[in-house]
Amino acid sequence: MAVNFWSETRRPRAKSSGSEAPTNDHDPNGVRSLFQQDYDRLLFSTPVRRLADKTQVWPMDENDGVRTRLTHSHEVANLARSIGTRAYRRADEAFSGASLSDTIQPMLSAIGLAHDLGNPPFGHQGETAIGNWFKARKGWIFTKSYDKSKNLPTQIPESIWPEFTKFDGNPQSLRLLAKLQTHHARLGLDLTAATLAATLKYPVHVTGVDKEKSHIKKYGYFESEKEIVGWIRKETGLDEKQRHPLTWIMEACDDIAYSVLDVDDLLKKGLLSPDDVIISLQHNRKIANRDVIKKIDEKFKEVNDSNRCIEIRHDIKIQFLRAYVIESLINDASDAFVENVDQIMNLSHESPLMDNNPVCDALKDIAKQYGLRHPSVLRTEAVGAVAIDGIMSSLWEAISEREADDLKSIRNSARSRYIFSLISPNYLEEAEEAKSLSGIAGNLRYRELRLLTDMVSGMTDTYATKLWQDISTVPHVRCP
Repeated sequence: MAVNFWSETRRPRAKSSGSEAPTNDHDPNGVRSLFQQDYDRLLFSTPVRRLADKTQVWPMDENDGVRTRLTHSHEVANLARSIGTRAYRRADEAFSGASLSDTIQPMLSAIGLAHDLGNPPFGHQGETAIGNWFKARKGWIFTKSYDKSKNLPTQIPESIWPEFTKFDGNPQSLRLLAKLQTHHARLGLDLTAATLAATLKYPVHVTGVDKEKSHIKKYGYFESEKEIVGWIRKETGLDEKQRHPLTWIMEACDDIAYSVLDVDDLLKKGLLSPDDVIISLQHNRKIANRDVIKKIDEKFKEVNDSNRCIEIRHDIKIQFLRAYVIESLINDASDAFVENVDQIMNLSHESPLMDNNPVCDALKDIAKQYGLRHPSVLRTEAVGAVAIDGIMSSLWEAISEREADDLKSIRNSARSRYIFSLISPNYLEEAEEAKSLSGIAGNLRYRELRLLTDMVSGMTDTYATKLWQDISTVPHVRCP
């Protein structure tokens, strides 16, 4: 099958939806390309706005200069556009005639903005907490009605269990983009095949994970989106394990952002000084003699010789450190893409562009030591884990304790009725619609579990915290 990395196709409408075939009617004058429309749809979407209340590293910090998941995503989108532009200008023939302004730049902006949409509250600890909830119940949740009860008529195969026991935000992102957002024809944000393909950071099903290969070390889509991924591949020509070329750039930008900019947050919070960072980098033998380290050191000396006050000198040093390191890493990523462009475009490339980059690795180590292991971060992760566990237990009661197989049927208790009423209507609608899917994706228990993870992963940090406080006060009726 011929590969079409820049497929403008949007998903077909069901005849029953009342919608016509996809057209460019949303931009009748042709001012915006379809890929620019993709970016615009993302920018104004609810899941993107929710990122403002989702933890990047520091949980809802009082310092408004510290990053949330939203500012991180905007920065990844910006870096991706910059690297893509440099790579295009050096190897434009490799992009098969695709327009820089109409295709490459808006696609990179879109996938940079979308890459973390599926992440649950409380950062990566939220993913772990969701997985742990399922692990604690794996003896029955996939095979029995409830603990010590009879077997389900159709059980979830063990090969699918990791979708839940190793819950990951990446496949949840695709689910949000393609299904969960409200749309007249039930098509999520209705993005092009090319943009959806480029969001698949890990282009394999859960049964195809290979820990030895970086680009498929995790799974990238759930069983519930298998048919959509099949459509994406039909339109783009990409196959299982084959990553879209632009995804390599997005991944590199994510690496750059959470190495440089997580350290930047440490500086903004006053937990480290710019001088602490440059000294640490100078003591790293792998990078001490790099031009970027020497340039930063020279600039710091210039700032020290100025007559500015201490606080202003501190801020200027942060700006120089951030700007010079980002510029260096953007050049490294661009160089790596161009050097490997033939393998990337023929889909044989397998190593991340920033793999073993010594400057990036050194900054990640600083961020990990002084940020991810900081007591305030660890405390919030611990509190968040308890909140997610309690919310999931309460939601599961509300979802599963009902009078009939119909997911919308009457709940068995007043508490369950209240909690069930909090579930988003579009999530519930998708769970109902999914019964028409073939295989395990249409199975009742699978749909129940997807509804549970949809609801939890869609929460912001603040909403999850307040919800747990609320439902903790709603007592169970005690039987005599």
